[in-house]
Amino acid sequence: MQQDTVLTAQFKHIWRNRVFAIVEAAGWPIWLLIIASVIAVALIAERLVFLRNRNVAPAGLLDEVIRELKQRGVSDAMLSRLAEDSPLGRVFATGLKNVKSSPEVMKDSIEEAGRATAHELEYVPIPVLGGTIASLSALGTIATISPLLGLFGTVVGMIEIFGAQTAVGNTPAVLAHGISVALYNTAFGLIVAVPSMIFYRYFRAKVDSLIIEMEQQAIKLVEIVHGTRRG
Repeated sequence: MQQDTVLTAQFKHIWRNRVFAIVEAAGWPIWLLIIASVIAVALIAERLVFLRNRNVAPAGLLDEVIRELKQRGVSDAMLSRLAEDSPLGRVFATGLKNVKSSPEVMKDSIEEAGRATAHELEYVPIPVLGGTIASLSALGTIATISPLLGLFGTVVGMIEIFGAQTAVGNTPAVLAHGISVALYNTAFGLIVAVPSMIFYRYFRAKVDSLIIEMEQQAIKLVEIVHGTRRG
């Protein structure tokens, strides 16, 4: 047990030193990519948690709403519970507030709520700043600019090589440092960009799928409430 602890500590020490050595070899431009990667990981983790079906459009919510409507009708308690339940619940609550209106009025209110929900699926609230950030747009931007930041690091490395040119040429140490700055930044830019683009495309398709699903369930609710469809 003690031997395993020692080996783990040694591994962490070696890994930490190796990471610091890579960052040092990559030069100061790598910090721009490190910041971009941290933001990308945070956005990906937050969207993975938030965009689960059970958080956005819980299965069985429509059946539960129809059952409660038949038993007790629309109540303030029901509307409040739905509004706090999920994005789909908020869409249902908005429609049910106009349950006594015509189907067209009910559908219009649901469409307005659907647009607000679509905005919610793409934005992350930032309580500290008192606003929101377009998480999907930010992730797509990171995927786009990361290779450019890597290219910037490459240019910086080349400038260092040619800037240190003397009458007798470059020393091997200066040449090696310039090349390491160029290559590390190029590689890390691609490492950040590829996963960011994959998750951006995935989340975009996920949001579109959830919006379509909510629209279909909302239409079913309107048709059931007004008797054009059996529940």
